[in-house]
Amino acid sequence: MKLNTAINEYLDYIELERKLSINTKATYTYGLSLYQQYLLQKNIKNIDDIKVSDINNYIIYLKKRNKLTSTIAHQLSIIKSFHKFLFLRKYINVDISITIDRPKLKKKLPVFLTIEQVDKLLDIKPVSKFDYRNKAMLELLYGAGLRISELINVKINDLNVENATIICFGKGKKERIIPIGEYIIESINDYLNIRDQFLINGYSDYLFLNNHGLKLSRQGFNKILNKILINKNLPTKISPHSIRHSFATHMLDYGADLKVIQDLLGHSDIATTKIYTQISKNKTFKDYDIYHPRSHK
Repeated sequence: MKLNTAINEYLDYIELERKLSINTKATYTYGLSLYQQYLLQKNIKNIDDIKVSDINNYIIYLKKRNKLTSTIAHQLSIIKSFHKFLFLRKYINVDISITIDRPKLKKKLPVFLTIEQVDKLLDIKPVSKFDYRNKAMLELLYGAGLRISELINVKINDLNVENATIICFGKGKKERIIPIGEYIIESINDYLNIRDQFLINGYSDYLFLNNHGLKLSRQGFNKILNKILINKNLPTKISPHSIRHSFATHMLDYGADLKVIQDLLGHSDIATTKIYTQISKNKTFKDYDIYHPRSHK
């Protein structure tokens, strides 16, 4: 089978069968295009001609180009997934990628904001239509712990203000219902009152719009967030995911059950959620004071 044909079939598979998001598919598409370019330079055009040494040499090639270890690990993960797919579909007799180990990464704890930083970030007194939109977005991002992809894809019909809930579609298009608090409801209602000012063609399903009346993009949100961080003298390393991390950490600090946080975040494996126990100092110290017999005289 031609390499190009195999890649296209794999990309259809992750979109239609695995139901990965558009952004994830774009990442896989880009990763495999780099892999394909390298193989074509070596005159490898068919999947049967790929050898273990070709994959190893590609990793060496990436290292020589000073790619980050995390980038190389992610690239190898895509390649392994691709070759596993080819093997399971019986397009190749052996999955040669299983013999290659992923680079070991240093585990980094998530970056999160303090309560004071969150208060500063959300302290927006709306004057313009952009202020109303931005405040509503940030309140929802922090208040519901959404991923940025989930936030920008929220539709008006996903909101149920009366029941104080929002329907969210996470990884693999899995649906979950998240409760939303009074601050979120108030800011969204304020935004909805002026949202028509963003509309150009008269209607849009999406809740958050750009100045052209279209769904706000991930890049558009990042620009907005960065500008707000600079104006408020907050660290510019803060990302949308940092705000999601802050949601989880603060929930844990205030005594929320880990399983509840897992459900709210949409984690399929609680091991992913457990990382927040390592950064929730308040909870750790509080539990120590309560449960350790030698914590008090």
